[in-house]
Amino acid sequence: MVMSENGRAWSLTERIGSGSEGVVYAVDEARPLVAKLVPEPPDPQAYRRRIARLVRQRREPRTVRLLSATPARVAWPMIGVRAGSRGADGIDGYVMTDMRHAHQPFVHLLTPDARRVLLPRATWATGLAAALSLARLLADLHTEGYVVGDLKPDNLWVDADGGVGIADVDSWQFTDGGETFPGRMGSPGYTAPERIGAPAGTAPDAASDDFVLAVLVHQLLMCGLHPFAGHPADGADYLSHDDNILHGRCRLLDRTSVVLSRSAPPADLLPRRIGDLLRAAFGGARPTAAVWAGALAAESAPGRLRTCGTNPLHTHTVERPWCPWCDLAERAADSYPARPAPHGRDGTKDVKGVRDVSENSVEEKAAWQR
Repeated sequence: MVMSENGRAWSLTERIGSGSEGVVYAVDEARPLVAKLVPEPPDPQAYRRRIARLVRQRREPRTVRLLSATPARVAWPMIGVRAGSRGADGIDGYVMTDMRHAHQPFVHLLTPDARRVLLPRATWATGLAAALSLARLLADLHTEGYVVGDLKPDNLWVDADGGVGIADVDSWQFTDGGETFPGRMGSPGYTAPERIGAPAGTAPDAASDDFVLAVLVHQLLMCGLHPFAGHPADGADYLSHDDNILHGRCRLLDRTSVVLSRSAPPADLLPRRIGDLLRAAFGGARPTAAVWAGALAAESAPGRLRTCGTNPLHTHTVERPWCPWCDLAERAADSYPARPAPHGRDGTKDVKGVRDVSENSVEEKAAWQR
């Protein structure tokens, strides 16, 4: 049971998730709601003030604009609540929209096995749509003065069409009434290089969000592959994505800097415009979320996508002369395999090999790759 300041009570049911600070419970309510409780915030009084300000901002024009979409794009705090006593033993938190009502965890789109089962209609075009939706969402947040700070897959949600939503608003950085509520969180693999190893409390900014946006765009368009994945090619031990970030070990920046498995999607799977923006983002000249939104919208325009003639789940940029997913299928690494064919009249299954109908010769492929 949790209770608000005005005495309203909500019953909690099952525990549905937890993060670095809080625990999320389902709420016994006709509306799709959940409650997040934070047992040990660094400064409980400051945390309560932060939640109160966010609840108040829900009625401000800049926030109303963010919350006007259907389905909801942001799980905004609706009201602050407390579990337990009003003393030191009580736990603070808030009630918010349950994103599961219209979305799935974002990571389902990044993980081939989960995608095949939970998002069976998803194609590379779905990843492109999600990248565009995320870029537009982040651009809108930055326009309204919000910095996410801890942008990562665990805080994001996605629907079957690639629409993206975001939760964990209580960790954002924002200003209210002249007071700045700094962001303080960060996650391994999803932190801009200038914040890795920085003193505790170092505030994020829009540029640090933009770096992580580029990481997520890469993952969405490269079947979950982190852009700083890979074993150091210089013989050094692999330590972490963050270590590779700090040392600039990235295939897009230097193809000789890391060693990846043969099952990794090829770098030339990306449209040239997107590849150029990713190199800029990881090389220091970060495109803003708004720039990303414009580029991803252009790549989503009619005529910019091609569908394989053999497998309708094999979608790729028109710049690619043949199907990259068919190539990966030959290595048993197809991220978008065809669904099982229906039984024929004789009771057998159609087991045609997965090949692009517009086959290119080995020589043509080699010439294009050069």
